[in-house]
Amino acid sequence: MKKAIVLCAGKGTRLRPLTFTTAKHLIPIANRPILFYSLENIARAGIEEVGVVVNPYNAEEFKRIVGDNPFGLKITYIVQEEPKGLAHAVWVSRNFLGDKDFMMYLGDNLILEDLGKFVKDFERSDYTASILLSPVKDPTHFGVAVMEGDRVVKVVEKPKIPPSNLAIVGLYLFRNKIFEGIENIKPSWRGELEITDAIEYLIEKGEKVKGYVIYGWWKDTGKPDDLLEANRRILLGINEKILGEVDDKTTIQGTVVMGKSSRVVNSVIRGPVVIGENCLIKDTYVGPYTSIGNNVVLESCEIENSIVMDDCSIVGVEKRIDSSILGKGVSVRSSARRPVSLSLILGDMSRVEF
Repeated sequence: MKKAIVLCAGKGTRLRPLTFTTAKHLIPIANRPILFYSLENIARAGIEEVGVVVNPYNAEEFKRIVGDNPFGLKITYIVQEEPKGLAHAVWVSRNFLGDKDFMMYLGDNLILEDLGKFVKDFERSDYTASILLSPVKDPTHFGVAVMEGDRVVKVVEKPKIPPSNLAIVGLYLFRNKIFEGIENIKPSWRGELEITDAIEYLIEKGEKVKGYVIYGWWKDTGKPDDLLEANRRILLGINEKILGEVDDKTTIQGTVVMGKSSRVVNSVIRGPVVIGENCLIKDTYVGPYTSIGNNVVLESCEIENSIVMDDCSIVGVEKRIDSSILGKGVSVRSSARRPVSLSLILGDMSRVEF
């Protein structure tokens, strides 16, 4: 199997306002876009060519950030003009895929499993499709599969009464027969062509679909809390590397990664923490599970369990900032002027808690 498609055309409405300016698949986790973890994992599985399915509004952003050859992969950008569902995204990719077996990966899913085992097992089998599954507490938010042995006998999309607790994780392997399934389904009540309906069509025609159950960590990074959880999980695996300058009044505890030209002055950094390049951290506490992007200024403040993107500044904020996500170029600061008041400029769908 040499080809994969990665679906990145979704608008990320649950992550607004962040996704008004950045595609959700490009939001940084531990200072790397979410999509990069997926592409790296795909490359390790032996895939050589990837079609990244984007929408007309974010195509240029993907081309600029991802480029043409990340992790040794040859990237082709495929535009899905309208959001008509996962099966529709496969359908618009058919010229890229040709008649070859392929992997379909949902670009906002973070899966740490070794995909190579999954691919090799499929290549040796006579299955028409193979889907990654994982038991979840609330299957009503996922596509759900029913299994007999290792064979999937039924799939249903976001059922009100789930027939099992096995959620379909965002990774699928297909023979080209999936296109027959897509041709023979109709839009769901959501107005979308559901990939689960195409898989169900194959099952009803007697085709073999395998369920590959995983029990390790994975995450659909569709909401702010999911991003923070993914950030924590990735930071647990970092290796210390300090390229910047740390003065003798600073205390560093735990694992810390710091980029070039960054300075830490009279502060406490308690890892795991990632700090980007050209940052200034002064008179500040940075607590565990915090990612700080490039060109960030933190002065006289406290922050932990948070994601701070590039070009932000937090200055003179007395209360500790916790479980927060700051988009690019955000400025948070206090004022000593009287009368004491709050001055806010917030975009659509912002959320602030005091």
